[in-house]
Amino acid sequence: MLQFRTHPSEKYNIIDEVKMVLEGGCRWIQLYMKDSSDEDIKKVTEKIIPLCQEAEAILVIDNRVNITLETKVHGVFLGKAKMPALEAREKLGAGAIIGVTANTAEDIIAYKKIDVDYVELGQFNGSTENLSIEDYKSIVSEVRNAGVELPIVAVGEISIDDIDDIMSTGVNGIAMSKTIINAENPVEYTKQVLAKLNNYMLDQS
Repeated sequence: MLQFRTHPSEKYNIIDEVKMVLEGGCRWIQLYMKDSSDEDIKKVTEKIIPLCQEAEAILVIDNRVNITLETKVHGVFLGKAKMPALEAREKLGAGAIIGVTANTAEDIIAYKKIDVDYVELGQFNGSTENLSIEDYKSIVSEVRNAGVELPIVAVGEISIDDIDDIMSTGVNGIAMSKTIINAENPVEYTKQVLAKLNNYMLDQS
């Protein structure tokens, strides 16, 4: 499973980014506009919604529960120190998708009895909180041994060459952003990433 997280770019605007990755076959979009106003995020969301509907893609908004509720998109992704997942669930209802962030096994295990839908585990490369492949293996193993079956999505500066190693750790998917946007052809790169993921899953079956 591939998630695409929008990323500020001098080359493309957010709408163009979403169009390209949808054309490439990605079916999960996370709208990330960290420093933007609610009004600007809502405007972009309203333009993205029909694109995602046409492609039958999931759309979640980063941290802005109020906009998620108002625009009726699929759900929200909550960063640390943002609205607690329980409060977001109360506001959004049972049908909304709620994702949360984690850096350790303890972070994920803490959600064992909380109604969330997936966890993004990171960061892989390019962060002060880097996680190695061995870190991912250890964390996923500890989480599963604790009886937590939440889907885990690896996030960070992941490239197509990292996919086999990352998926071998037991995660359920990957989230990518600027690696796709910085590619020479983001549409083709998205297709290649999905093909790599599909080939990995076929090899494991």
